[in-house]
Amino acid sequence: MSVDVDLVLFTILLVLVAIAAGLVGALTGLGGGVVVIPVLIVLFSAPVPIAIGTGFVTILATSSATGAAYVRDRLSDLRIGMFLEIATVPGALIGATATVFLTHADLSSVLLVALGVVFLAIIPGSVARRHIDIPAPIPPDETSRRLGLKGQYHDNATDRDVPYEAAHTSPALGVMFGAGIVSGMFGIGAGVFKVLALERYLNLPMKVSTATSNFMIGVTAAAGTGVMFSAGYVNPVVAAPVALGTALGAVVGSRVLPGLRNQTVRLVFLPVVAILAIEVILRGFGIA
Repeated sequence: MSVDVDLVLFTILLVLVAIAAGLVGALTGLGGGVVVIPVLIVLFSAPVPIAIGTGFVTILATSSATGAAYVRDRLSDLRIGMFLEIATVPGALIGATATVFLTHADLSSVLLVALGVVFLAIIPGSVARRHIDIPAPIPPDETSRRLGLKGQYHDNATDRDVPYEAAHTSPALGVMFGAGIVSGMFGIGAGVFKVLALERYLNLPMKVSTATSNFMIGVTAAAGTGVMFSAGYVNPVVAAPVALGTALGAVVGSRVLPGLRNQTVRLVFLPVVAILAIEVILRGFGIA
């Protein structure tokens, strides 16, 4: 029985890239799609819709691998996560449908440039909060008080219990709806916006934001995956090794995150987003 060497090498490279993607996705709450999609497009010359479809699979693998670990460590806040999903899931369905139509209209380059702009938009707010480790408490709004959107986790890096309570739920829901659209359009889980909403508007600690985002991206991705799969943009030859590698990387990341400081997590978050934004924008303009 002959073995296609090129296919084996391609599969191995995909698994290695996916391991790195899963690690970064678990540490930052972005989901592995933010690494896998640009790499597939730039290095493997994959068509944009196939890369996006694979990104959804990557998100599901990251969320599945890290979800149990972060719930066990009491970093993921399931109550807050499920509350915000009422906005992200409808957005994901709209976004995924829009991507199918744009692809059929041969506007893939527009999707790439838009994806890069989305990444860049998240950076200023995160830079402004770069020195904040544990955010100061902010009085919760009425919705947060009624639903009990609060919790506590033990921070291993500082060896103390950190209480928190969601602050401004209305703007957070608005950002989450936008995050759902972005997730559906680009297959990235939109963790960049979810972390933004969780940290800036709900005023949650960065590690809680990251862990809760990892839980949420799986639910959001499940909504968009069905649309992309029905349109034929989930290729098993690409998606299977990526899912395996991402799950392995995410398991490692979920073990590393609890011992890191919130500021350290943000330092990983920012350069990853900036580099990927530049890559996909250049690709969209046909430069890279």
